[in-house]
Amino acid sequence: MKFKIKLIIILAGTISLGACKKYLDKPLTGALEGPLLETKEGVRDLLIGTYAVLDGQQGGDAAIGGGGAWEASPDNWIYGGVAAGDANKGSDPGDQTPIESIQKFTTDPTNGFLNSKWKADYEGISRANLVLKTVAKVNGYATGKKENIIAQARFLRAHYYFDLKKMFDKVPYIDENTTDFNQPNNVDIWPKIEADFTYAYQNLLGQQEDAGRANKWAAGTYLAKTYLYEHKFPEARAIFETVVTQGTTANGQPYKLNDNFEDNFRAATNNSAESVFAVQAAANVDPNGISNANNGDMLNFPYGDGSPFGCCGFYQPSIDLVNHFRTNPATGLPYLDAYNDHPLKTDMGVSSAQDFTPDQGTVDPRLDWTAGRRGIPYLDWGIHPGNNWVRNQAYAGPYSPIKMVYGQAAQGTEGDGHSWAPGSGINNNIIRFADVLLMDAETQAQTGNLFRAMELVNMVRARAANPAGWVYQYKDPDKPTAGFSDQPAANYKVGLYDMSYFATKESALKAIYYERKIELALEGHRFFDLVRWGIAAQEINSYLAFQGKFTQDVRGGRFTAGKNEVYPIPQRQIDLSGAGGSPKLIQNKNY
Repeated sequence: MKFKIKLIIILAGTISLGACKKYLDKPLTGALEGPLLETKEGVRDLLIGTYAVLDGQQGGDAAIGGGGAWEASPDNWIYGGVAAGDANKGSDPGDQTPIESIQKFTTDPTNGFLNSKWKADYEGISRANLVLKTVAKVNGYATGKKENIIAQARFLRAHYYFDLKKMFDKVPYIDENTTDFNQPNNVDIWPKIEADFTYAYQNLLGQQEDAGRANKWAAGTYLAKTYLYEHKFPEARAIFETVVTQGTTANGQPYKLNDNFEDNFRAATNNSAESVFAVQAAANVDPNGISNANNGDMLNFPYGDGSPFGCCGFYQPSIDLVNHFRTNPATGLPYLDAYNDHPLKTDMGVSSAQDFTPDQGTVDPRLDWTAGRRGIPYLDWGIHPGNNWVRNQAYAGPYSPIKMVYGQAAQGTEGDGHSWAPGSGINNNIIRFADVLLMDAETQAQTGNLFRAMELVNMVRARAANPAGWVYQYKDPDKPTAGFSDQPAANYKVGLYDMSYFATKESALKAIYYERKIELALEGHRFFDLVRWGIAAQEINSYLAFQGKFTQDVRGGRFTAGKNEVYPIPQRQIDLSGAGGSPKLIQNKNY
């Protein structure tokens, strides 16, 4: 059974959002008092409530489907994708201006989106802490059951803190024993995150009762990822090696790459063998009309006069990103240093009425599961028509996102219409096995095992090279849901690396970094990868200069080294921390 229950419980004296303590002292009208939940059933529901806020929707002040859905989306499409050049903001100038400022690195501490993100993660932390406080008062569990509950709560708390740490760096730490919620943010919390993931790794079950719960191997992966962010490469490598060879999903499947790349982004294949930890989504399952869907990506559907979706034209893959998918026709390998010297043909400035032939050169097939481009089948919705499905081409380019878009034949069961913009039943994979293989490859390269690093990267590339997972032309272009022919939709070619590309640590890392770019495109990792690699200023400013030649939205943008590696602490939170005295929270450098 999939773990898809969304339960929101408000409890007196439990919610701290970096907030003023006076709001924590008074029971809320209609709230449940703590003692009523000090039962096994109460603990179960509190834990479900902690999972429920993974979707980020508790960050916004609006109702479900409102701004909180995308402002604090768990896939970080704004903060990890748009900010790093995976995609343009999309839509029109002036629509969702806080994203425009994030894209150009002109944002400041008053940006309300950042406050929503902060609040959403601290809501999760607050709920995890309440689980830990409550379960400590409940007895009668079978051997190992209580530890498994504690480990899930600590895993979730560490997840929320990890998200905050990589976003803001300086964040206050609050646990189940904290009594003064107005804590400073001048202490590094990586050791606390390590401790929670370590406990979870040691105490979580390998197989859980629901597919969406965290298990031992998800915790081990996240612990290794934490070490990776801290540049503790030997420690990370040891755990990644164990996870790769022994890990299983929470529903007992040994980890492996899905046969088809697209199966990571289809509701029908949620919780597959490649899913390490995912935010659960389900379409149209609540008879009372409460959305359990993935609404964090509700803006990110093709939108235009001919689009089959009602909204909204955001998160358009960038021209720079698409050029990364060009491959050398002789080798099938990417142009690691010169991808923009081999650009793909676009339909920029070409009207919908004009004939257009897509690029005939060799490309990586993952491109057409990542970016919708004119003349290529777009899932089973039909041939992508270019401008008719693009809201403002001059502003944000010619491409449409695909990964988190449901298909036409499945729209009745996988599309969710509970809000004014499309929701879907597609899970958000926070970590999937391809990501694990590439993180493992990175630690292997950093610790001198260059051959193993190459093997791991080639495992990911071999999946992409398999023709079974490519995009094909329709049997009948007028009836796209009737199926696909045996004619590839483009000139696909993917080759495997040899040791000449992995002869040194530096050359190996270049190939690994590139592979993460194309394999995990539009999945919210890129900005945080660039920062931890120490190359954010170089890469992002190069992107802004190149992309600005084509699209209006990024012009005037500039990444400032020593500042823009982290986001500003929300001014609202600094103000709250100073109620009745001097602020406890300090701002990040240069904001």
